[in-house]
Amino acid sequence: MGCPSGAGEGQIVSTQRPPQIPRFWETRHTAEKLRGRPLPTIKNVKTHRVREILAAVKPLAAEYYRLTGKPLGVTGEIAEYVVAELLGLELAPPRTKGYDAIRQTSAGAVRVQIKGRAYGEKANRSQRVGTIKRNAECDTVLLVLLDNMTLEPREMWEAPYSAVENRLAVPGSKSRERGALSVSEFKKLAECIWPVRDTRF
Repeated sequence: MGCPSGAGEGQIVSTQRPPQIPRFWETRHTAEKLRGRPLPTIKNVKTHRVREILAAVKPLAAEYYRLTGKPLGVTGEIAEYVVAELLGLELAPPRTKGYDAIRQTSAGAVRVQIKGRAYGEKANRSQRVGTIKRNAECDTVLLVLLDNMTLEPREMWEAPYSAVENRLAVPGSKSRERGALSVSEFKKLAECIWPVRDTRF
């Protein structure tokens, strides 16, 4: 028989598998059984694991920005994570058309489109919100402003989707034609739903 790839003649090849890092539910598996609690479903496991990954990515993305002055490209995902953690919204399944999360209310489910923007005190006031999906099955648009040095949330602004659509339909702007509003323009349509005293931009 030939040697395994990467091993030469006479070389001792280890047959031991590398140690596996236990996932969060495995470390509590036995304890939860003993306490009589139901084990997590596949959906809950995936959701929790995604939150763990984003929590780990956030400080790395913030450090990348501090070193390069450029975003790492995960602002939208971090914004969704922040909304789920702080507001208790239920994130929609990946690739859901028109909205990113659901808010359960006494009047029924509210479909929320989430936009994230890394922003700072010296940011250009004409800085744009990401492209807003047009003609979407959506009720509100939620803008999460993150501190561009730490990616910690600073403000959350929410506007009725109908008001955003009406503003985007106003002629005379190529940005609006592309579905983009400036942060300051969006704020005029919205209400600040998560203010943090003395930290608003």
